[in-house]
Amino acid sequence: MSEPVLADSDVALDKTPSLGKRLAAEVAGTALLVFSVLGAALFFQAGSLVPFSVGFAVLAGAYAFGHISGGHFNPAVTVGAAVGGRFAWRDVLPYVIAQVVGGVIASSIVFGVLADGPAGLLDSATGSGFASNGFGDHSPGGFGLWAVLGLEAAVTFFFLLVILGVTDRRAPSGFAPLAIGLALGVFHFIAIPVSNASLNPARSIATAVYGGAWPWEQIWVFIVGPLVGAIVAGLLYRPLIGERLAARAAAAAA
Repeated sequence: MSEPVLADSDVALDKTPSLGKRLAAEVAGTALLVFSVLGAALFFQAGSLVPFSVGFAVLAGAYAFGHISGGHFNPAVTVGAAVGGRFAWRDVLPYVIAQVVGGVIASSIVFGVLADGPAGLLDSATGSGFASNGFGDHSPGGFGLWAVLGLEAAVTFFFLLVILGVTDRRAPSGFAPLAIGLALGVFHFIAIPVSNASLNPARSIATAVYGGAWPWEQIWVFIVGPLVGAIVAGLLYRPLIGERLAARAAAAAA
């Protein structure tokens, strides 16, 4: 993930790719991310591999598209970056739309492949929610609403802190995609048994499109939870870490 998430200061417009190019990169990167989740969950049918799949996908996507769009691939990341002063508010809605479009493209590709797969595979995938996120009876571990909502907020909060930290201009350069990919994989190990691991409203919307009725009834949890976590991280990062370090540096210089 590079500009515009990386820099604390604004990047000059003439050095930034056009909005159209940035949106195209967000569509492609989000499609890669969602395709990796669904590919591991529905094609290979091995939930234990999803954290590895999504972590590697984000790592690859960040290196491939981060220098163009910042490599958000997630509405929560976009909103959290804007709250933290790392991203222009005027571009938040276009980014979110692009991310949702990318996610739906990926889930539609998976749906199309399953439609021409072995007999009963598509019905099994859609009947079980198409790898959608859920709580209560639809939580892999049977966790209730508040547990799922709280966990989604918490893991997204920590994920945003990682992103904001490793993309800080004072952080070692070149390692941000690796740290972000590893962190996302770890958080999926934690969240999959509880909520099937969203951390990303675009991912949840993309799977709900083909998951039947119940994913839409519960989708609000996987929009609110990640957004709350991201907003809190964006609000706290600069005063707790950024400004404190800046003040310490200024004091040392004096």
